[in-house]
Amino acid sequence: MIKGIGHTAYVVEDMEKALEFYCGVLGFQKLFELHDREDKPWIVYIKINKDNFIELFYGGTTKNKVDMATTGYNHLCLEVDDIHAIADHIKSKGLTLDVEPKQGLDLNYQCWVKDPDGNRIEFMQYHPECPQLTK
Repeated sequence: MIKGIGHTAYVVEDMEKALEFYCGVLGFQKLFELHDREDKPWIVYIKINKDNFIELFYGGTTKNKVDMATTGYNHLCLEVDDIHAIADHIKSKGLTLDVEPKQGLDLNYQCWVKDPDGNRIEFMQYHPECPQLTK
């Protein structure tokens, strides 16, 4: 019935900064842009891979930011082949990691960064003996 997660969506304050991060830094592809019924920019679709996407909505504001301790969105996790390679790549683009590469309690390797709107992104390299792969 359910095949997987199709996309995650974010309202962004500055579309150009968001596109520079998701496409310029992370290397994803801007797939297409939708306009609303009044022909105003509405959504930019970012392609992660064949079946996974990120939707970026125009029109965000920082005046009502939700604290991370509250109920709701917490983070996006992207699987990577090499945790040190992605960490080095992100830093080479002038960004600072919130958490340097480390091994988590589930044996997986992770590092963290925030996008221009403060959304937390985890990069994870699965360990061959982690519960996600062995259970």
